[in-house]
Amino acid sequence: MSFGGWRWLPLAGFGGALAALVAVPRWWPWALYPRSTPAELLAQHLLLVGLSSLVAVGAGLGLGIAVTRPWGRAFLPLARTLASVGQTFPPTAVLILMVPALGFGLGPAWVALALYGVLPVFGNTVEALLGVSPATLDAALGLGFRPVQTLWRVELPLARPLILAGIRTSMVVNVGTAAIGAAIGAGGLGAPILSGLVTQNNGFLAEGAILAGLLALTLDAGFGLLGSRSGLRQELARARPGADPARAPSAELPVPGLADPSAPARSQP
Repeated sequence: MSFGGWRWLPLAGFGGALAALVAVPRWWPWALYPRSTPAELLAQHLLLVGLSSLVAVGAGLGLGIAVTRPWGRAFLPLARTLASVGQTFPPTAVLILMVPALGFGLGPAWVALALYGVLPVFGNTVEALLGVSPATLDAALGLGFRPVQTLWRVELPLARPLILAGIRTSMVVNVGTAAIGAAIGAGGLGAPILSGLVTQNNGFLAEGAILAGLLALTLDAGFGLLGSRSGLRQELARARPGADPARAPSAELPVPGLADPSAPARSQP
């Protein structure tokens, strides 16, 4: 099996099991929630998680980039405080606080989940960008890169693995937290769980819990595969002789006019 072949196994296993349970509901007639099919519940859950994660990733990534620029460093403490607001309260409290302003349904649920998911993305983005070597940034400056070019061609490629880890955490947590949204009419896989708790129906509980668990494991395996492939590309870029630094920004950028410290010293004639 190739280097990355075994890395597909968790994604294929969890994703295949999820697809099979959704596509062939007659496999578990004892657990079927009567108001919606498993496919409809999964679609509602994915919509809720997708909307909230899209907003959380956009806000966390954008805010993290902004406060790591020279003109935004002064706002870093304030940004940390704002990003932490969503996780200051329990998820149920955040959802309930959204109801008076937005009513019941999908709206308050995805807003609350977006607030709850900003912190992992923001925190990892800040740590990753601030962790880029100053020598690498100086090399990019010496090559004539503009600030925007340095960000897109040097900083973000180097920060990609840690940023992906933050997005992975945010989305996986949102899959579980989104189940609480059924309490305010958002639907999704939390609906059979909530109904099972009210009616003491273990079948409904199992249906919602199994599908939600498989969805979380599938997303986690997918992001794990994406992160491992990103790390592999960076390692290959470092190891490839004569690699173009513009195409492999994860390697240290050479600065014209400066000697390579790893190269043997030349004897003076």
